[in-house]
Amino acid sequence: MFAHHRKKIQLLFAVTDALFTILAFEAAYFTRTSLALERVFFLPLQTHILLLLFCMAVWVALGSLQRVYEYLDSANPKRVLVNSLRQCFFGTAFVILFQYLLRLELSRSFLALFFIYNLVLLAIFRWNSRRLVGVFQRGFGSPYHILIVGNRQKAQRLSKQLSQGSPFRIHVSATLCEDECAEELPRLFREQVVDEVIFDVDSSKLRELEDVFLMCDEEGVRTRVSIDFFPHVNSQITLDRVGDAQLLTFSAAPQDDLSLTVKRILDVAISSVALLILSPVMALAAILIKLTSRGPVIFKQARCGLNGRRFTVYKFRSMVENADELKSQLEHLSEKQIAFKLSRDPRVTPVGRWLRKFSIDELPQLYNVFRGDMSIVGPRPPVPEEVERYEQWQRRRLRMRPGLTCLWAVMGRDHLNFDAWMRMDISYIENWSLKLDCSIMLKTIPHVLAGRGAH
Repeated sequence: MFAHHRKKIQLLFAVTDALFTILAFEAAYFTRTSLALERVFFLPLQTHILLLLFCMAVWVALGSLQRVYEYLDSANPKRVLVNSLRQCFFGTAFVILFQYLLRLELSRSFLALFFIYNLVLLAIFRWNSRRLVGVFQRGFGSPYHILIVGNRQKAQRLSKQLSQGSPFRIHVSATLCEDECAEELPRLFREQVVDEVIFDVDSSKLRELEDVFLMCDEEGVRTRVSIDFFPHVNSQITLDRVGDAQLLTFSAAPQDDLSLTVKRILDVAISSVALLILSPVMALAAILIKLTSRGPVIFKQARCGLNGRRFTVYKFRSMVENADELKSQLEHLSEKQIAFKLSRDPRVTPVGRWLRKFSIDELPQLYNVFRGDMSIVGPRPPVPEEVERYEQWQRRRLRMRPGLTCLWAVMGRDHLNFDAWMRMDISYIENWSLKLDCSIMLKTIPHVLAGRGAH
């Protein structure tokens, strides 16, 4: 589906969520007030409207955070049901919290009816969303007229792909060979409706078609270029303009600037609050380290951050003072192929072993998060010597800001082998979302408190 079509669909789904939330709310309210129960339930008009607006906002916000609207036109029934159930569950939980904040007394039966009605309405619509969008477009939307320039056999294949990939009515007005498009395009622009032109040609012929592109630009017709002549990569492809330079961008890391900004704001907020709340624990850890072993309280080490940037990471010292000097004597015992790991490292002090078990030694890295060297969630920052031994595919984990906790931290931690670490970090980058970050943070807390998986 074209990007501008997809935005329309996403907006349609968001509006539909809001409308179904209104319908479910009113149906639940009507049902509850009609029931002859012992307790009378009634909402004043002002409270009724306030709750209704709050529910609409919460349901649409949850749908956006879960990225439900991005795939509804192609989602499978199981995924639709699971996400609808999750959206309604958390939405109802927010309503319950909202009523406590406002000191309202909502009927439990009303809340249960609201949950059920909303879930049923959303599930039914979403199961049939693709068909309903198609019916709407065929009945009310005008066809989208496309002209394809290129080999006619390839044009037929592209035409089929476009028709099958969108619920919108796409009509291929004509197909032209590269040699004839300069003469035929002006005539077709005058005689037919042409919403856009797609060039499905070899890359070597694009320069020869520069005048044709200029003609389309003067006419105001949108143009696209098929990019099947580029390598098959998993990167997102965008076109950027910097001054007069136009750049085709392949990005293998998240590029949603708004979500990444929210992530950074959360990092600053969480690290600030955590440093304040955990300061007594950190002070106690510092005292114990100072009293039980020689050396500085804080251990500093160079690490690799975003895209290989070097920065100094801070940790509570959990090893003896000359740990770095002893490392060369123990490297042959490492349990990992590239990263140096020993489950029973003799350099670790008794206090350090306790600090490591509950990840207290990592708490000074909250300062790294506050500074922007790290994030709360992200691949763990490697040492430069480790990065130098990476295979090429493993270097991809450097394409996102490193974090305090990560995906493999809640999936086995140090019990996983090195390749599993790498693949989980890369999977995190490829599937990153704010929702995934929240999920990892929530799963990290019980792991840390129980001291599971760390050495």
